[in-house]
Amino acid sequence: MADSGFDVGYVARLAHIDLTDEETGLFSVQLGDILKYMEKLKELDVSGVEPTMHGHGRVNAFREDEPVAHGNRDGFLANAPGRIGDEYRLPKIVEDA
Repeated sequence: MADSGFDVGYVARLAHIDLTDEETGLFSVQLGDILKYMEKLKELDVSGVEPTMHGHGRVNAFREDEPVAHGNRDGFLANAPGRIGDEYRLPKIVEDA
């Protein structure tokens, strides 16, 4: 088992996941590699970098909430599978209780 300081077998038991000894060993090695890489990243000087959740700038993509005309009711209802007056008529999808 790799010396990652993390017991994969213990976590698997907590999660009720049955791992073979081979899988436990494999995942321990993989986790150890990930933790080594994280330690390597700690060596980087990021003092001038602002914290962010994204690798690129994010811009608010929302438009102003203004009412606009989108068409007429008859046009929308023409695409309905059925209609009752000015309402959609749809098939029943809930069984009787």
